[in-house]
Amino acid sequence: MNPEKQQQYAELVQQAEALIASETDITANMANLSSLIYWALKDVNWAGFYLCKDEQLVLGPFHGKPACIRIPMGRGVCGTAAQENQIQVIKDVHEFAGHISCDAASNSEIVLPIIKDGKVFAVLDLDSPSIARFDEQDKDGLAQLVKLFEKSLIVDEASK
Repeated sequence: MNPEKQQQYAELVQQAEALIASETDITANMANLSSLIYWALKDVNWAGFYLCKDEQLVLGPFHGKPACIRIPMGRGVCGTAAQENQIQVIKDVHEFAGHISCDAASNSEIVLPIIKDGKVFAVLDLDSPSIARFDEQDKDGLAQLVKLFEKSLIVDEASK
């Protein structure tokens, strides 16, 4: 357990909460969260969201180089995370069968499903140019951010 990383995620969750606590617009919250994550975490070259639409994932707010716009369910790391509703921590994307390469510089990836109304609504995707960049602490820290975002989705529904 890396205490610095643990502290970093604790601060990141506090910052995220401050950013999205009073905002009900989903797109605005995804934009701010992707920016916050991209700039706060070292060795990340892409951070953003894909939204589930019509049995595929469609690019949402992100930070990084231009990305794949549509990903079929079950394809690539994002499509697998969405279809299986399971966090994917991939140490080396080149060893992941069916990996979709949007940025040739990406070597590791973590994807976390986001649940709304009992089903996968979107995924949070982070890429790194380093092999094995993401570990259990990243998985746990990012899962806290996802839970915070999921709570904002409930508030969004209540405000309609």
